[in-house]
Amino acid sequence: MSLQKTYEFDQIVNDITNHEHFLELKHELHHGISRYEHSLRVAKMTYVITKRLNLDYERATRAALLHDFFTGKDTISYNAKDTLKVHPSIALLNAKKYFDIDEKQANMIEAHMFPICNVMPKYKESWIVTSADKIVASHEMYRYKAQMVLGIWLIFLFNVIAMQK
Repeated sequence: MSLQKTYEFDQIVNDITNHEHFLELKHELHHGISRYEHSLRVAKMTYVITKRLNLDYERATRAALLHDFFTGKDTISYNAKDTLKVHPSIALLNAKKYFDIDEKQANMIEAHMFPICNVMPKYKESWIVTSADKIVASHEMYRYKAQMVLGIWLIFLFNVIAMQK
């Protein structure tokens, strides 16, 4: 992003990125990085795409940043599969609790896991947030989780070999 776009992006999201409850996401592991960093990546991609398409880039960028606004404490009573389905609704509740969220932004947040969740994206910006999340998550999973899994398997294999000696 250019310096001007970076400045504009920061102006759009500054109140969120500095909010004490949103900062808790820096301590939540997500795709091998923090949920905070993941959310920033999705927001930046959403910003670039929606701005280029002359869509509602300010509201879309803010909603994209808030799409995973939940902590482990919020989902402690759910298993991993159920968390995939319910976390968009939890993120929306948290977003509404601390920020002014309109109906369009609510759909962007709550529909970002479509088709896993039952909320369908209603707006172009919702589809972009959903797509940006999937693109960023795929990159993160490949880049970070694949290396972690490979590392675990290598440690396992070295231990098996060491036990045989």
